[in-house]
Amino acid sequence: MPETTTHDECAIHPTHIGGQALLEGIMMRGKYNWAVAVREPSGDIYTEEHDLISAKDKHAWLKWPVIRGIWGFYETMALAIKAFGISAEHAGETEEEKLSSKEIGFTMILGLGLAIGLFVVLPAVVTNLFVDSIDNPFTWNVVDGVLRLVAFFVYIWAVSRLKEIHRVFAYHGAEHKTIHAFERGLPLTTENIQRYGTLHVRCGTSFLLMVMVVAIAVFSLFPAKVILAAWGISGGGYVLPFNIVTRILLLPLIAGLAYEITVKWAGSRPDNPLVKVLLWPGLQMQRLTTAPPDDSMVEIAVAAMSLVVAREEAEAEARGQAPACVLEPIDL
Repeated sequence: MPETTTHDECAIHPTHIGGQALLEGIMMRGKYNWAVAVREPSGDIYTEEHDLISAKDKHAWLKWPVIRGIWGFYETMALAIKAFGISAEHAGETEEEKLSSKEIGFTMILGLGLAIGLFVVLPAVVTNLFVDSIDNPFTWNVVDGVLRLVAFFVYIWAVSRLKEIHRVFAYHGAEHKTIHAFERGLPLTTENIQRYGTLHVRCGTSFLLMVMVVAIAVFSLFPAKVILAAWGISGGGYVLPFNIVTRILLLPLIAGLAYEITVKWAGSRPDNPLVKVLLWPGLQMQRLTTAPPDDSMVEIAVAAMSLVVAREEAEAEARGQAPACVLEPIDL
């Protein structure tokens, strides 16, 4: 057996491995594969893994800054639908409780539509009632952005009160705790993992909040008034629909910029003072989207992580590379 590396002997190594909370389960994603672990009604742990095939491997331009964030967001959404389908299939006790992949996909699309309505259309409509978008475009964009942030906070707070969602948030906490332990080179035992907090700088919650902030900047700089004037449009009735449509069309660009800030830059510099200040609001937001997990939830996170780590180690060995830290066998 390899010599054990202790916490003090091994520095923190930010990892590319990330995860996602599911229905009674967790998905972990590495460079070469992604794995799902779900607690079945019987108490057993169901696991499933798949190779990770990305178009980035075939098209170099998909790795360009900003574009990689846009494409990564698309791949993440597609993978989320697949992972949720697996968890829904194995978490339900009865056939009526189990959701098909089509039902999961429809739910995700419906959720996306709801998000656009709640975080794009509604703030724009309310802002338009109080601020003139033609004479005061900058003020209009700022008020619209603030209302969007308020809607986001209220929505997260409201759903966190639901019992079923709270369990998903607890699995979210288990995912973060497990990644913390892995980044420190510790054996992935329940005892080691439970020592850490549920907040992490590379969380999707922080990413979404950064999207909201970047959106305010992008929309404020977007020359909507100039474009409308060039088209010969000056009537207020056209401005609101134009603002809503452009906000939806600019979402991929905003997601790409937020990815560069949150994942590529901040995610690799967790101890940077500026990063800590920049990501502090997102970390505080995670107090709503994560919850302390019980040991059984941590076991699920470890089960998913173990499949990804095993693949990473196998690929490293095949290439004659040594892992940054030597880990003890993962304890399930």
